[in-house]
This record gives sequence, structure tokens and C-alpha cells, in this order.
Amino acid sequence: MIRAAAERSPAGVLLAAGTSSRFGSDKLLHPLADGTPIVLRSARTLLAALPRSVAVVRDGDGAVAQMLERAGLEIVECRAQPPGMGASIACGVSASRDADGWVIALADMPFVKLTAVEAVASALRSGAALAAPWCRGRRGHPVGFAAGFGSALAGLAGDSGARSILERHATEVVRLPWEDEGVLRDIDVPADL
Repeated sequence: MIRAAAERSPAGVLLAAGTSSRFGSDKLLHPLADGTPIVLRSARTLLAALPRSVAVVRDGDGAVAQMLERAGLEIVECRAQPPGMGASIACGVSASRDADGWVIALADMPFVKLTAVEAVASALRSGAALAAPWCRGRRGHPVGFAAGFGSALAGLAGDSGARSILERHATEVVRLPWEDEGVLRDIDVPADL
């Protein structure tokens, strides 16, 4: 079935399957200054730009899964062994293979603004193969992948993430100039808050 251009849109993929080993507790449930859990802030931002979004969670992580499902995301439990970012991306993309690309966001990056997600999604809709915000000379998040990368993303494993895809196709990445450092700021330890 051919969809009308207005219906064509990438899916959001929120990676929320990490173990929080450096944080000391489940960082995704840790509240920000306004009381909102880190994962919920990240999820709401992604959903506001991409109503069709999936969240990849650890197998058995009921608290995070329930919170994200109530927020409106489709939940995908990643049972891959070994676990890792690559495996999580593969799970999320495989669960949304009919999408017209993917905007992959990290659940531990609650300071990414809606405008950044919208800019990446817009670049994909405009024909970009790959897109990401670029701040202070560094690639930020989220990162957008056109539908043509579906097989490569679904084939990822372990903890390597999609960096290898981005490196092999570096000349195809649309670099979106970005001033807000929220696209670089992830939460690894409590001091990052």
C-alpha cells in the first residue's frame, strides 16, 4: 500500500534498556528538579515530535515499561544476548520496520529540546539519509536514519550502537547546526544532574 506524503513519517525509538551501572540506582526513574523522572521527560519530548514512538526496555523492567506505556509509547522488551545499545537499536527498529526512517533518542538525555527532535525528523522527511544536531563540533542526539538503513540497524548487536553506520556514511550525514548543549548532555552519574 502506498501512503500519501502527508502520512510519511519516521518513527521515534527511545533507548531505555541500560543498566544504570555508573549512576548507583535506576537513573531513568530518578527525578529531575521539577520531579519528572528522567525517562519520562525524554519520552514526552520524543512523543511530542513523533507520535509513533517505541521504547526499548530491559526484559523485566516493569517500572520503566509501565511509565512509558502510560505516556503513550509502544513497549519493546529487548531480550537480546548480549545486551547493549546495538541490540536495543535492533529491537526498536525491528518493531517498527514499516516506518519511513527512525529518530533514535537516548532515555538518559532529558535536556534534549523538542526543536532538536523536530529538526532531525524534518531533515529525514526532506530526504536526508542521516541527520543529527551538531553542537561545538560534536555530533549530538537524537540521530535520524532514513528507511534505507533499516536492515543495517536491525542487524546491530551488542553494545556498539550505530556509530559504525554513521562512520561508513559520514558524507551522508546532514549536520544540523545547534547551539543548545542539551543535545550533548547525557546523565551517567548523579553529578551530571
